[in-house]
This record gives sequence, structure tokens and C-alpha cells, in this order.
Amino acid sequence: PEDEKWELIDGRVMKAMVGARISHNIIAHNVSVALQNHLRATSKPCRAYQESVYLKKRENDLAAFPDVMVRCGPINRDATSFDDPLILFEIVSPSSEERDRTLKRIAYQRLDSLQQFILVARDQPLVDVYLRSETGWRGEPPLTSFDAVLKLPAIDFELPLAEIYRDALPPAGG
Repeated sequence: PEDEKWELIDGRVMKAMVGARISHNIIAHNVSVALQNHLRATSKPCRAYQESVYLKKRENDLAAFPDVMVRCGPINRDATSFDDPLILFEIVSPSSEERDRTLKRIAYQRLDSLQQFILVARDQPLVDVYLRSETGWRGEPPLTSFDAVLKLPAIDFELPLAEIYRDALPPAGG
């Protein structure tokens, strides 16, 4: 149906979230805008995409809508999908947590191009970062305060959690 979104994760068809809470959208927008501003200011040949661009990798049985995706390189303006993201973000809610933390994380980490996968909790300051290293994937200690800073070495960028959660959560102490 036209009013539904579907994803293919590890060969399994799953209904994607439609009608997200406003806080979800605010977080995704905050991240996307900060990334795009940084990419433009540093003239990196990359772009941030938000929620409506498919990530498709046929060999991996993957067709998903990451909340935010950073991709570098030339673009085909008529394309509807990419298969080579550098960084992926998922905004985690109670209803999506199991799928985002397991099925999507595993599927995304199979992508050769991916360097970082970030999970951002919707309802509290909590950001989990997974980095590709020479020996495989490793999880960083979770970021849990508005004073913490998310580091994205793949694009030489840092983003305070206070900016990620701006207008989506009450400020610390408020």
C-alpha cells in the first residue's frame, strides 16, 4: 500500500516505521543538517541523506531506509537508492530497538563501504557508536550525557549530544 514503507533486512521483509514521533524527526533532522553543514564547509565530496532514500544491496538481501546516511562520491540525481554509505544512523525507539540493534546492525555491518554505525535513542541521551577497524567492528562506550561528543573520524567531524537532541528532549536540568 502507498501509505506503508517496507524494508528487506537479511532477506526478511519487514514493515518500516511510518508516522514517527516528532522527536524522532527532530533528531534525524538535527543530525542531517549538522552533517550537511560540515560536509559543505569542508568541501568533502559527501552528502547527508535523510529517511526517504533507500539503501539497497542486492547481494546482502538488504533494502532499508536508514534515518540518516552519509555517502561520498558522485551521485546520479535520478537514483532512488545507494549501496555504498560511509556512515549510517538509526534513531531507536522502544518499538524499533530490537530490530535496529540486531538485524539492521548486522546487515549494515556487512556493507564494505560502511565505516561507522550510530544508534541514537529517541527518548533519552544515549548514543551507541560502532566503528570498523582493521580487525572488524567494535562498539565504543555509550555516550549518555548532553555534554558528550559524538566523533565521526570517517569525515573528521564532532557533534555534541546537546545538538543531536536540541528541541527533541528537555535540556539537561530542565
